[in-house]
Amino acid sequence: MAGHVFGRSTAALPTAVAGAGCYIIDAEGRRYLDGSGGAAVSCLGHDHPAVRAALHAQIDKIAFAHTGFFTSEPAEGLADALIDCAPEGIERVYLLSGGSECVEAALKLARQYFLEVGEPKRHRIIARRQSYHGNTLGALAAGGNAWRREKYAPLLAETTHIPPCYAYREQQEGESAEAYGLRAAETLRAEIERLGPETVMAFVAEPVVGATAGAVPPAPGYFQRIREVCDAYGVLLILDEVMCGMGRTGTIFACEQDGIRPDIVTIAKGLGAGYAPIGAMLASSRIYDAIAAGSGSFQHGHTYHGHPLAAAAGGAVLEVLRAPGMMDGVREKGARLQAHLEARLGQHPHVGDLRGRGLFRGIELVADRETKTPFDPNLKLGPKIKKAAMARGLICYPGGGTIDGKHGDHILLAPPFIIEDIQIDALVDMLAGAIDDALAA
Repeated sequence: MAGHVFGRSTAALPTAVAGAGCYIIDAEGRRYLDGSGGAAVSCLGHDHPAVRAALHAQIDKIAFAHTGFFTSEPAEGLADALIDCAPEGIERVYLLSGGSECVEAALKLARQYFLEVGEPKRHRIIARRQSYHGNTLGALAAGGNAWRREKYAPLLAETTHIPPCYAYREQQEGESAEAYGLRAAETLRAEIERLGPETVMAFVAEPVVGATAGAVPPAPGYFQRIREVCDAYGVLLILDEVMCGMGRTGTIFACEQDGIRPDIVTIAKGLGAGYAPIGAMLASSRIYDAIAAGSGSFQHGHTYHGHPLAAAAGGAVLEVLRAPGMMDGVREKGARLQAHLEARLGQHPHVGDLRGRGLFRGIELVADRETKTPFDPNLKLGPKIKKAAMARGLICYPGGGTIDGKHGDHILLAPPFIIEDIQIDALVDMLAGAIDDALAA
C-alpha cells in the first residue's frame, strides 16, 4: 500500500520490522546481513542489550531539557568519557544530532574563533576532492562530492578543493608510499599560498575517506605533514570522523593511527550505533578558551543538541566500544574480512583495489584491471550491485563517481563489530555473487 513518506527516492522499499544481532528482518520475514551497518552506523548490531537498557532507564527519568536552560547527567557523562579517550589537546564536547550538524558547527566555530582572536580576514575553507562532509549547505560546500554538490552549487559557500590522498589512482610508478604521501600533502601548502595565508581558516579532511571514495586510507606520513603545514600557517585542522571514527577503523578515534592531533574533530554514526540520532563536535582547549575569554558564548545551537536520551544512548555505546578487547576484535575481524576479500576477489577481473582499515573496507571496481579503466557510468553498476546483494540477503553500500564524481565504482563494507567469523565468510560470499550477478545483468 502506498504511504505518505517522502523517501530518498520514489522507489518502493521493504519495511524493516525487527533487528537481531547483525541482521535486519523485513515485514515478509526475510533476513538481511547488515554488511555496511546501514551507512557505517550500526556498529553494535540491532539489539544490543546494554544500549537498550540505557535508553529504557533514561526515558523513565527525563527525555528532554533544552540546553539554553539545563545540562543533563547523560550529556555530562558522555562528554567526560569522550574527552578521556580523545586526541591530546581536545577538551570540550558539543553534542549534536548527526554528522552534518557537527561539520556545520565545526565550520562556524572555526570562524568565530578567528573573530575572537582578532583575525577577521580568515574565512576560507580548504578541503579535498572526493570527500564527503554532510548534506546541509555548509557541510556540502566543504565536501568534494561532485554529484551531491551539483544541483545546489549556486547555494554553496566558496570552498577550494585540493587533490585527495588516493594512492591507487594518484601514486606514480616508482614512487614510494611515503614520498607520495608527502607530495599529496604539499598541495595544501600550495593552495594556502595561492589563496593568501591570512585568509585561510581551516582545512577539513576525513582520516579515512568514506562514502565518496570507499574506505581510502592516507599514505604514510600524509597527515603528519598536513599537521605541520596547518601549524606553519596558523590554519585549523578539522578532522571529519563521522563515518570512520568511533572504533570503525580499529581505534576509538581514527586519527590515533596517524599520530596526529586535530584542532576540531567531528563524530557521529557509530557514536549512537543507530539507537539514537547523536553526534559530537570536539574542540581544543585553545579554541574554547578563546570563546570564553571573548564573547563568552558560541553563536550557534539546535533545539535537540545535547538531548538527554540521545546522550544516554551514546554513553552506553561508548562504554561498550571502550571495553577491553573490543578494539582488538575490530582489528582482528577487519584482518579476516580483508583476507577473505583478497582470497575471493583479489584476482577478480573487475576488482581493482581492496583497501581500508579495521571493519571499514572498500572494493574499487574496474572495467580493466591493467589500465584501471572504470566502467561506463551509464551502466549504473552500483545500484545493480545493491539490488543483487539485497536479493541474496546482504546489505552493502555501493557508490559511484569514485574517481571524479562521475566515473568509477566502489562498494563500502562496514559491518557491526559483533560480527562473527562465519558471518564474515557469508558476507564475502554473498557480495562476490552479487558482483557477478550485476556484471552479468
